[in-house]
Order: sequence, then C-alpha cells, then structure tokens
Amino acid sequence: MRAVTSVINAAGHIKKREKMDTPEDIILLKALQDVNLPKFLRDDIPLFKNIIKDLFPETEKPVYDHDLLFKSIEKSCFKMRL
Repeated sequence: MRAVTSVINAAGHIKKREKMDTPEDIILLKALQDVNLPKFLRDDIPLFKNIIKDLFPETEKPVYDHDLLFKSIEKSCFKMRL
C-alpha cells in the first residue's frame, strides 16, 4: 500500500505543477515513472517500460526537458569552482 500512496502523492504534486488541461493518464504515467524508475536496476528498466507500455498503450510518453536544470547546475558548479 505504501507504493500506491507514493504514486498518488506524486500524481497530486505533478497535477499542481502541470497545466490544467493535462490528461490524467499522462499525470499518472509521469507519477509512476518518477516514483519507480529511480528504484530499479539498469536491467529492470526495460521490463518496467514494457509493463508501462502494456498499461498505457494509447498514451503518448512524456518527454522530460532537463536543459534548464543542467544549465543551473553547471552555473552553480562554475560559481563554486567545482
């Protein structure tokens, strides 16, 4: 039950961040990925992605754009001389 609660909480946080017209299946898919992918070993990730593909066959997979994050990290590291 703890895993279900984690996914529901993550979906709630994503829903607050996303646009109001974002479909719920996309929000749930992002929450499932955000909560579960960091826990898996490299060999288990393709299995998880196949399960997700089976559960959400029609849903377009979300693409994460981390450019702003990477630029901010790089800028901070440069400032701190790391």
